[in-house]
Amino acid sequence: MNWIDKLERRYGNLGIPNLINGLLIGQLAAGIIMLFFNRDFGSLLMLSRTYVLHGQIWRLITFLFQPIWLGGVFGVLNLLFYYWLGGVLGVLNLVFYFWIGNALTRVWGDFRMTLFMALGVLGAWVGCFLTGSAGPSAIFQSMLFAYTWLWPDQMVLLFGIIPFKMKYLGWFELALWAVSFVMGDFATKISLVLGLAGFLAFYGREVFDWCVDAVKDWKRRRDWENRNR
Repeated sequence: MNWIDKLERRYGNLGIPNLINGLLIGQLAAGIIMLFFNRDFGSLLMLSRTYVLHGQIWRLITFLFQPIWLGGVFGVLNLLFYYWLGGVLGVLNLVFYFWIGNALTRVWGDFRMTLFMALGVLGAWVGCFLTGSAGPSAIFQSMLFAYTWLWPDQMVLLFGIIPFKMKYLGWFELALWAVSFVMGDFATKISLVLGLAGFLAFYGREVFDWCVDAVKDWKRRRDWENRNR
């Protein structure tokens, strides 16, 4: 029995029902306010060390309601067409995360979903106090990584038209994560790494073992090819 199982047996009643639904509905509401009423509304939600230390402790939670519309699958298009197409694709992005989050919740249960998100939030808090700020994008992106890890060969339809396997979306998202990490400043790097705390806690060992096995397989194939030339 691993540590997550032990926690669930002891504190399983502390899981928050419909957690992902609540968070994404909040993001949708915040996005609508930003698009149509007040562009600066997001600044009232952001996680900032300065503001938190000045008593604005609500930011420790409200940063999760910052719209993640400028990241993820539709990031480039959102940057180009923020007000119109960005809004439409942002809603599609939210629907996608609704689907992923609810699928994970059905498999894990409320406690594990709550723990997964809480670890990401804790990572964001640590990142914030180390660097001055943190965002929610990596936390939600970690849900996609978890879904892809569990069901890599599941077929889905992009825009309801283009079929592809989840593992390809996972690799694409990982590439975006890597680009953001390489090109971002120190605060961005810390936020991206610590935001994946939930995924790393749940599946980090499995991912590490998979990487080790992949390297060993590659070496065996290379050695075999060298011997048979």
